[in-house]
Amino acid sequence: MAGYIEDRWLKKKPNKDTGKRERTALWGNGKRYRVKGIPGVRDRSFDTSEDAKQWLANTQTDAKRGEFVDPRDGAIPLTEYIEKHWWPSRSDEPSTAAPMRSKIWNHIIPFLGETALRDIDAAALRTWKAQLLTRVEASTAQVIWIHLSTILEAAVEDGRLVKNPCKARRTVKAPKPAKTKAKAWARATVEAVRAGLQERYRIAVDLGVGAGPRQGEAFGLGEEDFDFDAGVVHIRRQLRWDSRGRPYFCLPKGGKTRTVPLSPNLAKRVQSHLRRFPPVACTLPWRNPEPPATELEARQRKPITVRLVLSTSQGNRINYSTWNKQSWRPALAAAGVLKLVGEKVATCGRRTRRYPVYELSRADMFHVLRHTYASTQLEAGESIVSVSEWLGHASPQTTLKHYAHFVPGAGKRGLAAMDAWFDEEPSSGQDPQPNVPEKSLDGPQAPSEPGNRRSGW
Repeated sequence: MAGYIEDRWLKKKPNKDTGKRERTALWGNGKRYRVKGIPGVRDRSFDTSEDAKQWLANTQTDAKRGEFVDPRDGAIPLTEYIEKHWWPSRSDEPSTAAPMRSKIWNHIIPFLGETALRDIDAAALRTWKAQLLTRVEASTAQVIWIHLSTILEAAVEDGRLVKNPCKARRTVKAPKPAKTKAKAWARATVEAVRAGLQERYRIAVDLGVGAGPRQGEAFGLGEEDFDFDAGVVHIRRQLRWDSRGRPYFCLPKGGKTRTVPLSPNLAKRVQSHLRRFPPVACTLPWRNPEPPATELEARQRKPITVRLVLSTSQGNRINYSTWNKQSWRPALAAAGVLKLVGEKVATCGRRTRRYPVYELSRADMFHVLRHTYASTQLEAGESIVSVSEWLGHASPQTTLKHYAHFVPGAGKRGLAAMDAWFDEEPSSGQDPQPNVPEKSLDGPQAPSEPGNRRSGW
């Protein structure tokens, strides 16, 4: 088997005259025994021959199985591994990269960054998790945990770790948010919020409830996406903004383009909106707002023009952050969904402006309209498969996980069946026996005769 141990303090061949091995120039300096000659494994030195022999045997076995990991490769600090090896190899779109980078650089690197990869064990993860849960909600902590696990899994594949400590799951587990049910609005709430918006933005509520797009998908809808003859709307893109505030178009979440049925009355509202507020042509890069560095990137990021159905009063595309603060939350407050909790004073030069501050409620942001759409469809009896396709979910299981409580009669069919089971009161004493003729294990019995009785059963 490949691999051998070299004594660095003595020459390989003995002296011809004395028959003994002479000392080398390294005598007394550094570690004496070096393991060499294992394919794909760097040499390693040891103080004693026993340590060298033990390491050689273990490494030969692991190398043969393809499981060898040099512990020296795991000595790299987590920050160095992320910044020099893992992050540069990522190719996420800005809408994914920006929040991921923020979470890693704010919640992983400051607390585990100086720790060597091989030293990130269950104890380190328990301490980090406890600290993390004091800073962020459990749902956010779960996402950050997944990011760390992804980094460490890459380190395993790069041959820097034997296993991913995040997957041990014995003494430390990923943060788990409390289970919550998707919230849907009653029709009165929808109408109240809609009435609180500017007229040009009310169609956003209609589309959210009537077709179930995400906010970015609604803001990215173009006039050409509506096929009024076929009675459908095509969800083909979303309008996103990167961390530097640059807008761009990209595919819907998960790349799931889809076609959603458009009710006749919703179609009429869209047509009326288009007459009152003509679409605005908007040209933006595709997938990434960064200037292309290669011909391939130039083709991939080639700008497209969309005649946006939703636009600002100045004729611009909608910035979701500004829209949420200045249009959506005031409408929620006017409808009694949110409360005004204070006022913020901002000074710019000589001008001082006051801004209302509303309580935060993620459950009542634009996405609640999507939940309302799903609940309406399911309560009307539409199949989980159809609703899943219209929502652009990865699978019907995802839809069922989020919206099972909206399925009409959920649990009632089983309850009715069980109730029927106990419909009749059992008779007193022994349970009634079914009126079925007894059968012998040996087949039909002959007529009973004296002296012909069986025994032994």
